[in-house]
Amino acid sequence: MDRYTKKIALINARFFAYHGYYPAEQRIGHEFFVDICCFVEIDVAPTDEQLEYTINYEDLYHIAKNEMLAPKKLLETVVAKMLHAVRTKCEEAHKVEVTIRKSHPPFGGDLSTAMVSLSWQRDETTRSEK
Repeated sequence: MDRYTKKIALINARFFAYHGYYPAEQRIGHEFFVDICCFVEIDVAPTDEQLEYTINYEDLYHIAKNEMLAPKKLLETVVAKMLHAVRTKCEEAHKVEVTIRKSHPPFGGDLSTAMVSLSWQRDETTRSEK
């Protein structure tokens, strides 16, 4: 039987937020870009146009927005919280990747972007037992 992998993603969602380790970053804020990619294994190519049979990328946006509104010192914390929220909301996903890019971090150098990414993939032995 053929297997398909559907990728549903939110790419370059832009936020202004106050994440940062240093007090100045938490006061001034920065521009951030968020990507959330969900992968779903399906048996047939998608033909049904019902939203309840897919992952709604509007839900992904709201997850990103909610986490970006809660300042954290480390982007690692933010991506982990986003990934956990996506896994909870989108149980059908077998793989999730979350990336946050911070524009012009305050290093004093010529650096345009800092990035933190985290991914999760369902353990296939667990899946086959179901």
